[in-house]
This record gives sequence, structure tokens and C-alpha cells, in this order.
Amino acid sequence: MKKIKNEAAFVKKAVQVGENYATKRGYAGFSPTMSANQKIEALYRLLVLDKLIVPVPPDKEDLQSMKHKLALWIQKVLPADDPIFKE
Repeated sequence: MKKIKNEAAFVKKAVQVGENYATKRGYAGFSPTMSANQKIEALYRLLVLDKLIVPVPPDKEDLQSMKHKLALWIQKVLPADDPIFKE
């Protein structure tokens, strides 16, 4: 897995955008007490279910891989002139 420059910022943005996507899709599972890691896993699984991202093999499925996949997804979704690309 190749490290993405500014991956943490991309993951943070992916969680924000992903929460909006999930809510519009009808997912009501996010609560204020839900940890960031739980949100990341829920969003990863939702995006895999909707076939928006390719899942990692089950034997290599961990939080770091999920974060990486979310970062790759948000890079494709965001416009090229988004300020996050310049950080």
C-alpha cells in the first residue's frame, strides 16, 4: 500500500462527505457517541456495499487499509481545485 501525501486530511474529509452520503442514502446509524474508527469502518463497508470502492482482501482488512481506501475514494470524488490537494 503506497502512502498518500496528506492522507489524514483526506480521511477526515472522506468521513465528512461519507456521513452526508450515508445519511442521504437512509443510513441512520451514526450517533454523537460513535468513535471515528467506528465511522470509518461503517463508511468503508457502506461504500463497498454500494460498489463505490473495491474491498481489500478479508485477510488484510484492518483499520489502516480502510482509511487508505477512503482516502483514495475521496481523492476521486473531490474536484481537482479543492484546497485539500494543496496542503
